[in-house]
Amino acid sequence: MKKALERRKFVIFTMFFTVGIIFIIRLFILQVWSDEYKLSADNNVLRYVTQYPSRGLVYDRNGKLLIYNEAAYDIMVLPKQLKDFDTLELCRLLHIDKEEVRKRLKAARIYSPYKPSIFLEQVSKEDFSYFEEKMFKYQGFYVQARTLRKYPNPIAAHVLGYIGEVDNAVIEKDPYYKMGDYIGKSGIEKWHEDILRGEKGIKIKLVDVHNREMGSFQDGKYDTLAVPGKNIHMTLDADLQAYAEQLMHNKIGGVVAIEPATGEVLVMVSEPSYDPNLLVGRIRAKNFRNLSLDTLKPLFSRAIMAAYPPGSSFKTINTLVGLQEGVLNINTAYGCRGPGSTPIACSHNHASPLSLLHAIEQSCNPYFWAVYKSILDQPKFATMQEAYNHWRDYVVSFGVASILPGDILDQSKGVLPTDAYFNKYYGLKGWRPITIRSLSIGQGEVQLTPLQLANVAATIANRGFYYPPHLLRSVEGEDELSTEYKEKVTPKVDRRYYDILVEGMRLVYEGDHGSARYYRMDSISSCGKTGTAQNPHGENHSVFICFAPVENPVIAVAVVVENAGYGATWAAPIATLIMEKYIRGHVKQTATEERMMKADFIHKW
Repeated sequence: MKKALERRKFVIFTMFFTVGIIFIIRLFILQVWSDEYKLSADNNVLRYVTQYPSRGLVYDRNGKLLIYNEAAYDIMVLPKQLKDFDTLELCRLLHIDKEEVRKRLKAARIYSPYKPSIFLEQVSKEDFSYFEEKMFKYQGFYVQARTLRKYPNPIAAHVLGYIGEVDNAVIEKDPYYKMGDYIGKSGIEKWHEDILRGEKGIKIKLVDVHNREMGSFQDGKYDTLAVPGKNIHMTLDADLQAYAEQLMHNKIGGVVAIEPATGEVLVMVSEPSYDPNLLVGRIRAKNFRNLSLDTLKPLFSRAIMAAYPPGSSFKTINTLVGLQEGVLNINTAYGCRGPGSTPIACSHNHASPLSLLHAIEQSCNPYFWAVYKSILDQPKFATMQEAYNHWRDYVVSFGVASILPGDILDQSKGVLPTDAYFNKYYGLKGWRPITIRSLSIGQGEVQLTPLQLANVAATIANRGFYYPPHLLRSVEGEDELSTEYKEKVTPKVDRRYYDILVEGMRLVYEGDHGSARYYRMDSISSCGKTGTAQNPHGENHSVFICFAPVENPVIAVAVVVENAGYGATWAAPIATLIMEKYIRGHVKQTATEERMMKADFIHKW
């Protein structure tokens, strides 16, 4: 009995001793070894300053700088640390009024009394220097170094995009971002945000009771460095972009030029446009509001968001589908004269009948209605719906009515209805080829963006394939781009049929009756197709697609000029000048160039 009691005492003593040792070790760790609670206790005299990385610089394909960074400063406020201060002096230092100070402090308190938030963003170096001298008077305020984006040339605003402060939706979706951070809002700034933004760092500063920084906490032991964003080279040619914007000045529409062999976008113009420097710094909000209210919609990127009837440029696709389906060959001829001979009128005075090459050359509407009808009327189709969907599958394979792959976000899909659309309006058996005949000449329900039109031109230039149109050419420190930019896309038409179409498009420039023959370039053989797109709201839209040289093309272009009339009159010369400028480095058609630059379709009324 006595031994059992002794054993119990020993066990109890051992337990108490062990617990005591554990407590002693834990206290030693907390009080001597670890800074965990010390850091917590020191929070009221420590300032955690985010180190924002500089965003990556942006260059064009030839190394010309498009976007760089300039120093700026955010005035931060921590409401819980605020003491009484001279409001009028603060207003004078920061060029804001008393009511604005009140509103901004109220917003900061609502956000959090204990967390810092931006009181005044993007203060210039000059204003910051004055405030810095007086900052000791303003306990609870401090300065956060930032950078502003700057644009040495006021071009490519829609492509380059702009940055702005993150909203709650972004913060909830991505924990990297905090209140007051900036993010790409559009263009390349948005599309390649993850490359350009870099990684934030942090510095912990000691602050005295007068709000003055007394140095780094523990000599920067807990600081982390910001990692700058990576520099990128875009596919754009800055000089060609600027030239295309000059040609499109005082016009409404879009221009896209692509290098067919790679899918690299050389030019992407949307007009009217704006100086990208207008959406930088503290003037951004006011300027953004003014641009948003402008009836010409300069913030709207017509090159990728606006969908237009392609007009006769769409005949290129119908030609290829007809050849693939075997209802059309190089010798097929159709007439377009005589009362009631065709439900679509011919808008050109030419010989009749025409064979395929000359129908392309002179853009004969009745000819391509006959081609379209022959596709849909084939006996192999049991219903109109089956015939239409078969034709539609061909068209969609060219990137129509879909988002093109690549790195260009915010695209419009364009329009090409399914059979369900026509079933709804005409009934299951109430529509036939003649009901939807406008699709034969790129009118009616079909609409393409300038980007899609340029991609069609690039596909024809390549004789049957395209690479995803993209704007990123290279990233600093990376050997190659993602393989997605190199994946060849092949529409559902055999390679052998493209040569026939290419010869017809060559005649558009070089034939005796070609619709773009007046803009033929000497020593540079080119292919093109005019388009005059009917516009129910006003003057027709002028459309043109082209590429050059015929063999081994280096550039494919699409131009749409709203409310300008015939494709041969305006879009064709603009597109041709862009090709000539890119291939030669200068243009010989100086009279045409002057006429295009002086043309004004915005103020003509």
